[in-house]
Formats: sequence, C-alpha cells, structure tokens
Amino acid sequence: MFHVGEFVVYGSQGVCKVTDVGCLNLPGAPDDRLYYTLEPCHILGGKVFTPVDNQKAIIRPVISKDEAIALIDDMTDIETLWVPDERKRESYYKDALRKCDCLELVKIIKTTYLRKQSRVAAGKKVTTGDEKYLHLAESNLYGELAVALDMEQEQVKQFIIDRIKDTQEADAEIS
Repeated sequence: MFHVGEFVVYGSQGVCKVTDVGCLNLPGAPDDRLYYTLEPCHILGGKVFTPVDNQKAIIRPVISKDEAIALIDDMTDIETLWVPDERKRESYYKDALRKCDCLELVKIIKTTYLRKQSRVAAGKKVTTGDEKYLHLAESNLYGELAVALDMEQEQVKQFIIDRIKDTQEADAEIS
C-alpha cells in the first residue's frame, strides 16, 4: 500500500502524488472501500481516484535514483524496435505505453527518434503517429526520471544527453 506523499506511476496518467488514502465521500461510492487520491504531476489541479485494490490499472512506485542513473547509463545499449508494418508498430507503441515500463519507453523514444532522422534525411515528413508516441513516451519517462532524480521535467532530456556524452568521452579516454 502506498502512503500520502509518495510518488507513484499510475497507468496512462504517469507520475502522480498520493494525496490521500481513505473512503470516498461521494454519492454512489462504497463506504467500505479504500481509494487513493492521486494528483498527476503534469496536470495542474487534476485528481484521480482509484481503489487501493485496483487490479486493472498499473500502479507502482517511481524508480529510485540509482535505477534512474543505471537506466540512463544503459540507454545506448537498449535496442530499438524495427517493425516495418505501420499498424503493428502503433500497436506495439500502445502496448509499451500501457506497461508503464521505463525500458519500453526508452525503446519507443529511440525508435521514433531514429525514424524521424531517417525520414527527414530522405526528404519525407515525420508521421503523426511517431510524433504522438514520441511525445507520450518522453512525457512519461521524463516525468518519472524527474521525480527519481529530484529535478524539473524540463531538465531531464538535457541531463540524459550530457550524461551519455560524458560516459562516452570517459570510455574513449580509457580505450
């Protein structure tokens, strides 16, 4: 069970702060069922109510700082998804987002970024689907990393770029 003040990842809402745990004082809500009151970090003033025993939606703790750093350090080794069929790729993106798994989000980001680079180099437009899923994956991943690393979400992308660059330079010096 999560406690008031903790940050959790809750399904498609992304990172939320637990602001209350208790029965809901709403018409039609059962008096004997506990609910989390969650505030999504990316929606000012938003609230989500979900049963503590909810089995349908994923609710998990935010990764730790050490896990976040390890994920960033491993990003260059994480494989991309090369699914040539547009519908199958979109289906994979949707499934990956539903899992609320940071590794899957990195795969989406890397894949859509590389597809974007490739399409632009070929004089083609970036697909709406790729833009949509890149934005969703970045928002979810950077939101979670921001909480884990205790920084603003807007700083996360540059932090990742700088850390990967520094790691690659250090590896080059060792070689």
